Amino acid sequence: MDKADIGIIGLGVMGQMLALNMQRNGFRVAGYDLDAAKVTALSKQGPVGCNDLKTFVAVLERPRRILMMVPAGKPVDAVIRDVKGLLDPDDLLIDGGNSHFTETERRTGELEASGIRYIGTGVSGGEYGALWGPAIMPGGQREAWERMKPVFEAIAAKVDGEPCVAYMGPRGAGHYVKMVHNGIEYGDMQLIAEIYDVLHRGLGLPAAKLHEVFAKWNVGKLASYLIEITADASAATEMPFLTPNATTSRNAP
Repeated sequence: MDKADIGIIGLGVMGQMLALNMQRNGFRVAGYDLDAAKVTALSKQGPVGCNDLKTFVAVLERPRRILMMVPAGKPVDAVIRDVKGLLDPDDLLIDGGNSHFTETERRTGELEASGIRYIGTGVSGGEYGALWGPAIMPGGQREAWERMKPVFEAIAAKVDGEPCVAYMGPRGAGHYVKMVHNGIEYGDMQLIAEIYDVLHRGLGLPAAKLHEVFAKWNVGKLASYLIEITADASAATEMPFLTPNATTSRNAP
């Protein structure tokens, strides 16, 4: 069996979607999760599913590249602790979750002492973006970034042909930028929600009219992903599944 180009630990929605995105872009992917059902589900779609960590590490091309897609905090430290003893110097771990940048700084220092490279990476776009093109914010050793650059550029969203990924800087820079990104995004979401509420409950506009208002706003200075999906949601009569839409910019979060 050919070795896998990259491995993913954590096969929840985001991990699974990123695995399928990588596979679609020509990379051989291996996946591991404590939940055997998630491993089986991924295996049925093409990537190599592994039910134990030793097998997972063994099927990866050296030097290994492993993307961790687990909840921030103690789960990240637990994965690092479990996998660290199976890795060799120059192997690469990538934390694709929403870790606080100070934790990424700490983990980078601890792993550098063992010769293991580390990238803290913000991933934006949700489930849809993970499958069809996320915005990616990596930070860590520049040499580690260069090793992941072909993968990240291939799977990232594209705007005018350019991938939505760039090197953010050393240590925790990627997760710091993701923190700022999230703060701006959540502020925008709150503002849009309040405007929607004023228009709907205050002025009595029905959903169809709200669609017209937000669709109009999405042409010009206010044009953005969040305004676009608010307009779409106002017009929706059913919930579409994860299929690419040629008429939308949803692949550019």
